[in-house]
Amino acid sequence: MDVIETLLMAMDSLISNKVRAFLTMLGVVIGVAAVILLVSIGEGARVYIQKELGELGSNILVVVPGKTSKEGGMHMGTSAVRKLLYDDAILIEKRSRNIVSAVPVIVGTSWIKFMGKNRDTYVVGVNENYFSIRNLKIASGRGLSASDVESARRVCVLGQTVKKEILGDTNPLGQTVTIGDAKYRVIGVMQKKGVALGFDIDDVVFIPTTTAKELFDTDRLFNITVKVRSAELIQEAKKDIREILIKRHANKEDFTILSQDEMIAVMGKILNIMTAVLAGIAAISLIVGGIGIMNIMLVSVRERTREIGLRKAIGARNRDILLQFLFESMTLSIIGGIGGAILGGSISLIIPHFVEFLPTKLVWWAIFLSFFFSVLVGIFFGVYPARKASLYDPIVALRYE
Repeated sequence: MDVIETLLMAMDSLISNKVRAFLTMLGVVIGVAAVILLVSIGEGARVYIQKELGELGSNILVVVPGKTSKEGGMHMGTSAVRKLLYDDAILIEKRSRNIVSAVPVIVGTSWIKFMGKNRDTYVVGVNENYFSIRNLKIASGRGLSASDVESARRVCVLGQTVKKEILGDTNPLGQTVTIGDAKYRVIGVMQKKGVALGFDIDDVVFIPTTTAKELFDTDRLFNITVKVRSAELIQEAKKDIREILIKRHANKEDFTILSQDEMIAVMGKILNIMTAVLAGIAAISLIVGGIGIMNIMLVSVRERTREIGLRKAIGARNRDILLQFLFESMTLSIIGGIGGAILGGSISLIIPHFVEFLPTKLVWWAIFLSFFFSVLVGIFFGVYPARKASLYDPIVALRYE
């Protein structure tokens, strides 16, 4: 008996039990679809993070207070040994030829009020260079100027969300709003930016860093955002920053320099681990599907005991019987794998159109890997029932009731 004839017999056997075959394949379909979907979500998250960080400026270094055990960690600057100061940023910009600008950043929250309306929002103290290095555009009015920062003027630039909820349809330019206990003149409104890495950039008020020091009664910086002249000079810029700050901080490296590439790399490692774990959990359903295939094939072998005995009596070899049942289990896993690939791929492509906060990216290696694994599952769990059927004694099989 040739392979094609054996395969056709296997297909006829499955077609004759359509419902049972479909339910058996369902476990494989779900397992393959789950693996593809979870890998797509992990890859989508990676692409999203890279895109969001890229839109917030290129060739950026962020200096935060406190020393982390490994550069690139998501340090928030809350456990500083020594605080970063305004003069630290000024000195970095003056002494390093590899740096375009170094922006001292102060972040806090405060109430903003106008004509009986008020809301709590983020207030960010920056200088005139922050908007350009972070790719933030002004929709109307102007941004902060060097003279605003030097004179510690009480002026502000509003994000779109703050402008809409506090001033409504009123022309904001020239209006006076209250931030904390002081009056500030609105000089500009930001272009709509949206949410980046979970932070609503439109729900922010920008004021000069020098004014923020007075507002929050602090000289502690949240971070120093540094723009490097080119990607090739990033390592040189980090060296310059380290030398300048160590000298200012009594020969102590009590700060951490983060780069976008390092942050992406660290988050990439985290996402890789999470994706691998989730894909592994999803792959368990493939194994469960394989156990289902073995169970059904054992039932099928028992139900067709007389058929096996009759085929052996008319000349079928053990090899022919083994191949027939092995082809049946492989066919179940292959069709299930194809169905799962189609289902998982389709869901991955559809999700971003309905769930905006859940990005996905369909990757072909996940499709091929999950399909290949489903075929292996079919072979592995089909061998035992097929071998059992091939070893039946034809006389005993013919007498089976």
